[in-house]
Amino acid sequence: MSVIEDNILKIRENIAEGALKSGRKPSEIQLMAVTKTVDDGRILEAIEAGVDIMGENYVQEAKRKIEKMDVNVKWHMIGYLQSNKAKYAVKLFDMIHSVDRMGLATELDKRSAAAGCVTDILVEVNVSGEESKSGIPADRAPDLITQISMLENLSIRGLMTMPPWFDDPEDARPYFIALRKLRDEIIAENINGVEMRELSMGMSGDYRVAVEEGATIVRIGTAIFGARVY
Repeated sequence: MSVIEDNILKIRENIAEGALKSGRKPSEIQLMAVTKTVDDGRILEAIEAGVDIMGENYVQEAKRKIEKMDVNVKWHMIGYLQSNKAKYAVKLFDMIHSVDRMGLATELDKRSAAAGCVTDILVEVNVSGEESKSGIPADRAPDLITQISMLENLSIRGLMTMPPWFDDPEDARPYFIALRKLRDEIIAENINGVEMRELSMGMSGDYRVAVEEGATIVRIGTAIFGARVY
């Protein structure tokens, strides 16, 4: 067994433990391999080990990998997306996690219509209030979601967040709880056409806590592939 295969096995065991602890089935949590700067060979190892969702931060890097590798997996956009890249993003990605403003949503909707598709999106929420992070402030998220729900070529599937980095993953728990509670508040508003199935939260250092608090997609890079070399 390769190092990458072994890492994935351990991560899946941790996900299962966290799911059972929170009264959920392990199958409810999807493992995404974050592949920014990761070479094609190591990505293929992860795919061979059963990971079928790849998360990319940059459109150009994703485009090269998707076209060159030609593998039957899903590709998700998890990084900040500039509006001028929307026309490429709707063709490349199965889901976009980082929609945080109406201008971007409008452009994605227009480009999706031109491509003849409906694009699945998550609304990125800045639950920490950190100025260095993207995302709509939590108190403004319901209004943004209501506006986006009127666009015919976007399908809102849930929420995404990235809490501050902590040495102790337990310190991230309140931020995961906050996103879950926001999800529940939005569900209660019963906004037409909006689904809140997905909570994309949790990374290599804190995914176990995220799973315990309701994550349905965890975004794992370092714990699968090791520290990045830039």
